[in-house]
Amino acid sequence: MLRYVALLLATVVLIGCEPSASSSPAPPPADPDVSIPFREDGTLSFLRESDTLTTIAIEIADTDSSRERGMMQRTSFPPSSGMLFVFPNVAPRSFWMANTPLPLDIMFVDEDLTIVNIIKYTRPFSQASVSSEGPAQYVVEVPAGFSDQHGLIATDRVRWIDTR
Repeated sequence: MLRYVALLLATVVLIGCEPSASSSPAPPPADPDVSIPFREDGTLSFLRESDTLTTIAIEIADTDSSRERGMMQRTSFPPSSGMLFVFPNVAPRSFWMANTPLPLDIMFVDEDLTIVNIIKYTRPFSQASVSSEGPAQYVVEVPAGFSDQHGLIATDRVRWIDTR
């Protein structure tokens, strides 16, 4: 009888621990005392026709874990810097600001390196999705206001150099 009760209890515990198919994963909790430092991996230029509008230092997120972490727990950017997300394929993209303490401008970029759309002044710690208006293979995140400061618009292009 005791073995039966133990087996029943173990089954209930295991069933209760299984994730629900309909639940979305929660973001990892932010530790307010930890800030991830910026790692300069290269430079990225914003172009309009043949003119370079501005160039920034970039950290490149090109692995699943670095793309998932993104700007989470970053409390500052060095001047003139941002993050470039590189995806292995072209698809509609969606980002959120959970555990991201800084407001950002998020630029979705297609496979031809043209900015598809820009979401400006995202709200820190928001779980609302911000999405591309078409397929994108790259995403650039910069401090909020950067796009306005440099007059960046959809149809501008990007070019980067990976110095890793």
